[in-house]
Amino acid sequence: MLEHLFGSKTRVRMLRLFLSNPSESYFVRELTRRVDAQINAVRHELDNLVEMGLLEVVDSDENRDDEEETIMTGGRKYFRLNTAAHLYPELKALFDKSRIVVEKDFVKRIAQIGQVQYLALTGFFVSDDTVNTDMLLVGKINKEKFVPLVRQFEQEVGREINFTLMSPQEFKYRRDVTDRFLYGILESRKIVLIDMVSERVGDAALVRISL
Repeated sequence: MLEHLFGSKTRVRMLRLFLSNPSESYFVRELTRRVDAQINAVRHELDNLVEMGLLEVVDSDENRDDEEETIMTGGRKYFRLNTAAHLYPELKALFDKSRIVVEKDFVKRIAQIGQVQYLALTGFFVSDDTVNTDMLLVGKINKEKFVPLVRQFEQEVGREINFTLMSPQEFKYRRDVTDRFLYGILESRKIVLIDMVSERVGDAALVRISL
């Protein structure tokens, strides 16, 4: 949907990456890896976004060391989201709304590769950095098929996703023994996408999408 609106898949992926990580700065070759695009396309979109005032050029990060990038550019040039841009609030709201569609599509794809009993998004998805995972999934899942779906989902949301995958038996055992790690997730703020467990788990759940 956003690709049609903005006319460029690379631009959408870059904006999603910057909007999901507003305090981070990236150099050109790093962006090509993160958004899976050709370097010329990335540079073209960077020029456009800087000209529109949505991105800003920042000083090199002294903690980073990329000799190849230094040679290619004659010095490392980093780019960061300009949160002071006039369009920033509207752009962030638009991408936040589009993520709901992405999440719903992810649920459908997950349901096609296994039997999912519980799926919740937490951590990054609810701006809670106290939780050690961004996704909890319980069910009988083909992991070889699941991991590529998560990697694709990461491209769509613009950042790496830490996930926890449990079988129904492991989930039940951990819940019965009041496992600290599991209850740290269940009692945190979260977005529940699938819930087919017999008992409600966690009062802080926000049920947004269901199959």
